[in-house]
Amino acid sequence: MKKIAFITGASSGIGKALALALAKENYNLILTARRKNLLDELKIEIQLVYPVEILTLEMDIRDITNTFELINSLDDWWKSIDLLINNAGLAAGLDHFQDADFNDWNTMIDTNIRGLLAVSQPVSKLMAARRRGHIVNLSSIAGTQVYEKGNIYCATKHAVEAISKSMRIDLLKHRVRVTTISPGAVETEFSAVRFKKDMDRVKKVYEGYEPLKAQDVAAAIIYAISQPVNVNINYIEVTPLAQANAFYLDRNQQAS
Repeated sequence: MKKIAFITGASSGIGKALALALAKENYNLILTARRKNLLDELKIEIQLVYPVEILTLEMDIRDITNTFELINSLDDWWKSIDLLINNAGLAAGLDHFQDADFNDWNTMIDTNIRGLLAVSQPVSKLMAARRRGHIVNLSSIAGTQVYEKGNIYCATKHAVEAISKSMRIDLLKHRVRVTTISPGAVETEFSAVRFKKDMDRVKKVYEGYEPLKAQDVAAAIIYAISQPVNVNINYIEVTPLAQANAFYLDRNQQAS
């Protein structure tokens, strides 16, 4: 019997790469994002190749009430979620603490922390009742390191790390697995969102080296979820070869 995977932020980037990778692994999919038109296009793309069932949901995880309602209104078949991937997240702005826009801070807190909780709490309850499941939380190398101008983005990803560890403890007796994936520089829409589509600034983020692709992060997640049932991969940090950590990046490594 096919398993069911629930993916947030599935309309592009890592979420889209995950949807394709999981369909290849024979998962039925619940795909959520704010841009439902892109989800519906992805659904067609996947089903042309893979014989899987797909449910698309327009979901803004910052809307806590609506998120709860959408999850709780799923029919019983779709509620049998085996895998939750909390992929939706963002950075907004890159400013010194004293100069930052408070609205950017709210956006990051509402998405990266409150939104993750709004999805995870009802889904984890379903998993605990069935005594099986796997939750994968997308963090960042910013979840263990703090860099200049990173302030609240780093704080939100530190929170994801702590939440993941707490989930692991609280869900232990229910046999629900929890994994944190912490990527470094990945070339997705992330920088375009952070810099509010200032494409000159976006291009500079990836100059001089080959960043991770969304598919690279998806591959790490497929590895984590493919372990035997008695194995839990707690944490994976993955960076480009040119990036040692949040502080050291060799911009003289052109793509080979």
